[in-house]
Amino acid sequence: MPASTSFKDALREGVLVFDGAMGTEIYRHHIFTNRCYDELCLSEPKLIRQIHAEYCQAGADVLTTNTFGANRIALGRFGLADRLVEINRAGAALAREVADGAGRPVFVAGSIGPLPAQPQYADQWDAMIAEQVEGLLSGGADFILFETLPNRETVERCAAAMAGRTDVPFMVSFALTDNGETISGESLERMLSPLPEGSPLPVAWGVNCGTGPTGLLSAVERAVHLTAEPLVVQPNAGVPKEVDNRRIYLCSPEYLTTYALRFVALGARGVGGCCGTGPEHIHEIALAVKPLSKARVAPVIQEAAPEVEEQPPTPLADRSRLAWRLAHKKWVTSVELVPPRGYDLASTIEKSRILYRHGVDAINIPDGPRASSRISPLITAERIQREVGIETILHFCSRDRNLIGMQADLLACAACGAHNILFITGDPPKLGNYPQATGVFDTDSIGMVAVQRRLNRGIDLGGQAIQPKTEALLGVGLDPTAVDRKRELDRFRQKVEAGAEFAITQPVFDPEALLRFLDEVEQYEIPIMAGIWPLASFRNAQFMQNEVPGVEIPDSVMERMEAAGSREEQLRVGVEIAQESVRRVSDRIAGIQVSAPFGNVNTALAVIEGWEAG
Repeated sequence: MPASTSFKDALREGVLVFDGAMGTEIYRHHIFTNRCYDELCLSEPKLIRQIHAEYCQAGADVLTTNTFGANRIALGRFGLADRLVEINRAGAALAREVADGAGRPVFVAGSIGPLPAQPQYADQWDAMIAEQVEGLLSGGADFILFETLPNRETVERCAAAMAGRTDVPFMVSFALTDNGETISGESLERMLSPLPEGSPLPVAWGVNCGTGPTGLLSAVERAVHLTAEPLVVQPNAGVPKEVDNRRIYLCSPEYLTTYALRFVALGARGVGGCCGTGPEHIHEIALAVKPLSKARVAPVIQEAAPEVEEQPPTPLADRSRLAWRLAHKKWVTSVELVPPRGYDLASTIEKSRILYRHGVDAINIPDGPRASSRISPLITAERIQREVGIETILHFCSRDRNLIGMQADLLACAACGAHNILFITGDPPKLGNYPQATGVFDTDSIGMVAVQRRLNRGIDLGGQAIQPKTEALLGVGLDPTAVDRKRELDRFRQKVEAGAEFAITQPVFDPEALLRFLDEVEQYEIPIMAGIWPLASFRNAQFMQNEVPGVEIPDSVMERMEAAGSREEQLRVGVEIAQESVRRVSDRIAGIQVSAPFGNVNTALAVIEGWEAG
């Protein structure tokens, strides 16, 4: 984002990574809780600056000032009330110094925690907020963050106190318990209901503290539909455990990151941590989340030059055998074969021959699934088509190429005769064995479909003519069991509008969910193939359920797999479940794409050749 981008604009343009806990880090440096942590901005500036720097180096886009309790009443308990403005100014200045030296846009959030709840202080709240705000702004805060608010009354009071400073952006964040309510029992719907008329609106809402990532997940699912403003999620590092009379947070950075990805997938515009989290948590979150925030739907495609004439695309049925079958509503079967980690393709070629002899229509070739590094899928596709004679469906992922590289590879696909392309955005590198790799994400699957559609009309990204035009069949993925169903439906609509001509689903273990999804997208009238994964074992089912993005396995399926005795029996049940799924949806889909678990093509064939016999 440009340095001039405001915090409000930055939240709407991408996903921001907030920092983690300040108090936790201070305590780790052996500063005990009998001291005033806010005053350390004056007496221990080197320590506070170091903590900000560690969060900044970890990848945080927002640094939160060490002023959570720097209000007149709280400071007064330490005899520091007369130094309130000085402490708040110093707290903001320390974070500002680190942010300005980051070499990238980093925002400073001026932290104001809950004000004293005792009735005798109620009439002082507005004045207390005003003096803390003035100190934070004079130190360089970009916006005010009211955090860990306990109830609706405090939310309204904080917003009302900003009425005289409409030039100052502010964010309101409140604490929830595991059941999605405040400690006083107020519902999420109540907390996010419209503010009283005349109150200034926050630039973002947040949920922080109170509970760990699991406890906030269901709340976030609801919250994104309750407000049009951006949502920021900062859970604790789980629930603290008592260990030798000490409260220890045991939530690992990896665990917190899996939930950060879920929050972003649901629509959160900011993620970070609260109590118990540290720079190591933020580092992992930043590695996983930032590549996703870079993805853009529409790549920069230049208008065609005046002398460049758009060509009519090749009729669908003439682009490939697969396209012909889809155009004529013929049942289609494909099997997914993952390219090897090395470069010996002999086994992949032999498996493709077996599938070809059994009448399978196409081989589906993933592109770096789960951010793995394997031999080029295009080379794999070219070898299979040349040596076996069976068509391929080539996955094309935006994660690893910039727009120039993407266009070059799309032209290479045309030159190699790989005409069936499934465009996917791709998993972030953090999910694979190369977490330090950079995800490019110049665009996403929607943008790539738009690029290929134009190449099919003889015009490249730069608006220049290409001869001959490409003749690709444009495919996309979809997830019928996506947590954020509204977002998935909207993205599917965008894919079709960009030019998608067929789709393949994520593995389907709940056929009823697929049927419901098909009801909602039938107006788009493009053929949809169901992804089918025959479970090889109960352990395989657990792996799919817990570690493969986009896969949801019903409890009933898990129970059937667990009840099966031997490994052979588990495989038989897995194939049986897959066949039942195909049988249930066969009259609503264009065909199936069956995965070959652990490369076992006989398992895939058992599904393809056995589902009609049931």
